[in-house]
Amino acid sequence: MRLKKRSGGVDLGETTRNPWTQDHQEAAEKRDSAAVAVEPEPEPEPGTDRCEEYTQIKPYAGMPKEVLLLYSSQARYRVPREVLFWLTVACTLTLLALTATVIALSPRCLSWWQASPVYQVYPRSFKDSDGDGVGDLTGILEQLDHFQFLNIKSIWISPFYRSPMKDFGYDVEDFRDIDPLFGTMRDFEELLAEMHNKGMKLIMDFIPNHTSDRHRWFNLSRIRDPHYEDYYVWTDCSATSPKPNNWVSVFGNSSWTYDAVRGQCYLHQFFKEQPDLNFRNPHVRQEMTDIIRFWLGKGVDGFRMDAVKHILEATHLRNEPQVDPNKPPESITSEWDLHHDYTTSQLGLHDLLREWRAEMDVFSREPSRYRFMVTESYDYHEVDKTMMYYGTPLVKESDFPFNFYLLDLPHNTSGMWVQHLVHLWMANMPKGQWPNWVVGNHDKPRIASSAGQAYSRVINMLLLTLPGTPTTYYGEEIGMENINVTDKQYKLNTDISRSPMQWSSNTNAGFSSKLNTTWLPVHPNYRNVNVEVQKQDEGSVLAQYRFLNTLRQTELPFQRGWFCYIHADANVFSYLRELDGHSKAFLMVLNFGKQSAITDLSSVPELPDQLKVLMSTNQVNNGMVLQRSRILTEAGEGLVIQYSTPTRYNPNHPTQCYVSEKACYLEAIDILYKC
Repeated sequence: MRLKKRSGGVDLGETTRNPWTQDHQEAAEKRDSAAVAVEPEPEPEPGTDRCEEYTQIKPYAGMPKEVLLLYSSQARYRVPREVLFWLTVACTLTLLALTATVIALSPRCLSWWQASPVYQVYPRSFKDSDGDGVGDLTGILEQLDHFQFLNIKSIWISPFYRSPMKDFGYDVEDFRDIDPLFGTMRDFEELLAEMHNKGMKLIMDFIPNHTSDRHRWFNLSRIRDPHYEDYYVWTDCSATSPKPNNWVSVFGNSSWTYDAVRGQCYLHQFFKEQPDLNFRNPHVRQEMTDIIRFWLGKGVDGFRMDAVKHILEATHLRNEPQVDPNKPPESITSEWDLHHDYTTSQLGLHDLLREWRAEMDVFSREPSRYRFMVTESYDYHEVDKTMMYYGTPLVKESDFPFNFYLLDLPHNTSGMWVQHLVHLWMANMPKGQWPNWVVGNHDKPRIASSAGQAYSRVINMLLLTLPGTPTTYYGEEIGMENINVTDKQYKLNTDISRSPMQWSSNTNAGFSSKLNTTWLPVHPNYRNVNVEVQKQDEGSVLAQYRFLNTLRQTELPFQRGWFCYIHADANVFSYLRELDGHSKAFLMVLNFGKQSAITDLSSVPELPDQLKVLMSTNQVNNGMVLQRSRILTEAGEGLVIQYSTPTRYNPNHPTQCYVSEKACYLEAIDILYKC
């Protein structure tokens, strides 16, 4: 086939070909365009449309570009092409707009310190790897699988700095070194690296208020080295004269101790071996900021700021007012004898903490490496002082201050008391902030002993179903109790809650396999109360803790939903966790009383008439169907009840409900959005 020129156009001509070679010839013609001869066309006559020259021909494969361009300009080809182009543009813009809308409407993702409970490790007592009877960093490394089993990602490790151990690590001799009792810097780096490999975060204790009296700074300050002379709080006094004022330490007796080398008294708000740093000195502030940078540079994920309310004290050194004005001044020996107007929560404290927060924010710019900050301050009835550590809407401070009010649970066994303690925090917390809950730590008796072993399960249920971040002290997940010690054996009565972790029924509860002695005795119940035994029991304290933590991290109403009070009486505390738009909601019925109770919730129309128990601390009640008007619980029993209704409780009861950041759920496309 060939193109043949004729007057007024182009026509097709045929040539007789051998059929055997026809296909090969056509292929050759297509490969070689030179074989297709198109002679130069004469200019069209005036008044003739060039398109008309080709109207007798349909488009065909291999057409020259001149023919292609002529046909592509025709409306029937041009219009569909333009429609497709603008449709593509419109779809792209719509997709971009939809993406921007989703981003704008989506609540921010929970950070790691919000998603996981915080687990406190007391390193002396967690796991001994070298057989000296004292826990260490390598021991923690050996037990990281325990945290994975519990689905815990945030690990707070109590102090492991180099220390004379007068206060078990809270008297720091060197802030940039590891005490040999716990290992080496290399051990720490290996632990941190493996934690990060497993998706875990490490929170360190930071102890800014004081150092050990063996710290290099203090020894240089004692001899009045020009640079270090004012690193600590000194004032004139003598060995025989009265103390500078009536200030007393947290551990009792005067806060002042005479130093014969310098010939002055120094301030210590804790043990006399823990002299207070002088944060009025800018060099001290810089030193402590540099220490924060040092550990953040190592990769640490956060800090617990210890005893922050004591960091500054009034410079005038006046006597503090007595709680009982009639008490003889010479008999003032306890911190409870004074109003601490001049030694705690002084002006400038929050400015200092915000400086440290800003330093941590610099390191938080690393992708997925947010640095967490929590403050420790026992403010007791002055809850407004505690809330100040959240910062302001314009200036951030700690992510949250520790909430110690649930430590008072054992003081009263009633549902109303528990609601009071919960409400104390929720009602005073600044709007939009994140709550947290603590029921035990290294300074307090174990909750299973102070409240009673029968209540350890229901307390864990409370801890893991309230809104916010729970903190678990090592051993609470298996119901560990206090040990019996005497003052002659051990230094502090707080030792009763620091006994070795009970891993198994083996020697020393699996804490240390090489010695028959440990730094504190193992609790005698370790053969039955240990991790290994409880892993085999679906109804154990450990199994229930794990189930509740998994529920907390997988169900949106617990992560992002409303918290609403429903009922409280002499025995029972009950509340809801719900999320607008979500089909699931959860009712908690917790009996903290001394007897069984029947709870009638028929006055709550948002609840269905029949309720099914998802989990009970009494395993035999799992799956039980209850009537809304008759919910039976035994003393120390807690129920998690899952239900579904189209009506939510929070819109009609705004004074009984709280949420940190309101969000709604669109079930059709499985998405959270601001509402």
